[in-house]
Amino acid sequence: MDFTFTEEQRAAEEATGAVFAGVSPDGVPSPALTRGAVAEDFDRALWDRLAEADLLSLYGPAEQGGAGLGPLTLCLVLREAGQVLARVPLLETGAAALTLAAMGGPVAARLLPLIGRGELTVTAASSGRTGHDPAELAVTARPVPGEPGGWLLDGVQTAVPWAAGADLVLLPARRAERTADPAGEETIEASGAGRGGGGGEGPLLAFVSRDRPGVTLADQVSTNGERYGELHLDSVHLAAEEVITTAGAWERLRGLLTVGTCAMALGVGTAVSRMTAAYTAEREQFGFPISTFQAVAVQAADRYIDLRAMEATLWQAAWRLESGADGALPVAADLAVAKIWASEGVRRVVQTAQHLHGGFGADTTYVLHRYHAWAKQLELSLGPAAAHEEALGDLLAAHPLG
Repeated sequence: MDFTFTEEQRAAEEATGAVFAGVSPDGVPSPALTRGAVAEDFDRALWDRLAEADLLSLYGPAEQGGAGLGPLTLCLVLREAGQVLARVPLLETGAAALTLAAMGGPVAARLLPLIGRGELTVTAASSGRTGHDPAELAVTARPVPGEPGGWLLDGVQTAVPWAAGADLVLLPARRAERTADPAGEETIEASGAGRGGGGGEGPLLAFVSRDRPGVTLADQVSTNGERYGELHLDSVHLAAEEVITTAGAWERLRGLLTVGTCAMALGVGTAVSRMTAAYTAEREQFGFPISTFQAVAVQAADRYIDLRAMEATLWQAAWRLESGADGALPVAADLAVAKIWASEGVRRVVQTAQHLHGGFGADTTYVLHRYHAWAKQLELSLGPAAAHEEALGDLLAAHPLG
């Protein structure tokens, strides 16, 4: 492994930081001060600035107006976003763009230029029907008789971020198969019952517009106060150019969403750690800065270890996704380890920060409580640590080491 970033990756990170330099976390709407959702939409002005800086075109190939960069760049960008609590769908749109670039085929040629210019925002549905079941089992796609490549979608996806503002929702759907009963009547059955969606083909990915007939959206509010949505699909018709049917596309998208979530958690934890260091260096008790007290220093050191572990496991997983390198375990194991550390680490960082800030940490005029809400949202996104520990255990059982 070589975690030295290329000049292009560092340039993308620096350009992102320059755009986010104008974002004040103090100005991010607070869920503690707002009843219901903190805002109707994401930060459109910030999104436009990202588009003007060509930061939305990083992931498409050059022939489609992109820079051809990969998951490592996405994570560098999202780490910057997490540090300022950027209220934009960078994670979802970036993951969708990378999936399109790798597996989108004709769909990519149509959508990637629009994404790169900031003319199309894409969110992703990855929570399933309840948030506890596999997302790829929540929606069923049935072939349309007489229409090659046409599909009808039925099902529910909950907790879709930015659903009310994004132009398209990218979601997985298990393919239904046409079979004949003994009487010769044709029936449709959903393929597969386990993770992966069943059959040899696996789930497809569908781009669904909010205004498509059969689509309804119920408002939900996330832990950090953002407006989410529960998406209901009732025989929603999609044409061939609105779906990705390449095998492995959903696994690719989910992996990108996972490392992106870990990157944002690392950004949140980094900003909180920096904030705590500054506060404990200034706050005095008994005539000395509290940062000089052993009990404070030990807690800060433990959180530093958490951040370094979050960082190392993030880059390991992102590197596996980008390089396609083989390992003793599948890339899913690296993703699970990264998410375990991100979930546990960011929670411990913000909890220690609250403790070391004392009562000041709970003051709603101070920014820390905003980071705490975002940390909790990221901790639980795509499953908490326990869910990924179970997945890692299954992988270890299936691929014995040694």
